[in-house]
Amino acid sequence: MAPGDTPDPTRATLVAILQQLNRVEAVHEGNPSEQGLALSDLERLLQKFWAVERDGVKLPVVLGLLVRNGMVDATRSTAPGGGPRGPGPAVYRISAEGKRYLVDAQEKSDRIA
Repeated sequence: MAPGDTPDPTRATLVAILQQLNRVEAVHEGNPSEQGLALSDLERLLQKFWAVERDGVKLPVVLGLLVRNGMVDATRSTAPGGGPRGPGPAVYRISAEGKRYLVDAQEKSDRIA
């Protein structure tokens, strides 16, 4: 990024979501049922993120982009909140493609111009 350039808020949010999903997967390695996050968890974790707070980036929209592009996998939870009323909220996990994108994004941001 050249001096004076401002980061794209949507792209920054996309990377922040992937970072959170990657982190939770690593923390809960060996326990697949705990390796994902619901939208409400992501909203709580990123509520003070600059692009969400200042620029009003909508997490559900960015998360939808990630799912449609194969960077995040969505599954229905069988946890509380489901039951007779139906399945629980969707749980999102980073995919292999999302990890590749995250590594590339971090390598590019670490480069000196």
